Amino acid sequence: MKTRSWLLWAAIVLLTVLPLCLISAPPGTQGSGAAALFGGSDDRAQQAIGTIAPHYKPWFAPVFEPASSEIASLLFALQAAIGAGVIGYWLGLSVARERSRKSELAVASSEQGPRAD
Repeated sequence: MKTRSWLLWAAIVLLTVLPLCLISAPPGTQGSGAAALFGGSDDRAQQAIGTIAPHYKPWFAPVFEPASSEIASLLFALQAAIGAGVIGYWLGLSVARERSRKSELAVASSEQGPRAD
């Protein structure tokens, strides 16, 4: 059984790592490097606006500009994790409240005993 588990783990690791080693850059990003690989939809939208209306000026400026795109990605992931934590907490709290309410109703109905009508 132990050999089978090791083989299963080796297959999982191989299936996870092998595609990352074999991946090539998407078409159109060979000359622009890693920045184009990790560029988001904001960059593409900014380029599209620049080609459509070259004299466009943004209405607002960013309040905080991260030092690099990696830090911006980190902050975005942190924001997503905090949001998922809040939603998970709310969902868990709601489920616990519902279970508590149902158990209180069950205890209250069992304390009353059978009714003699």
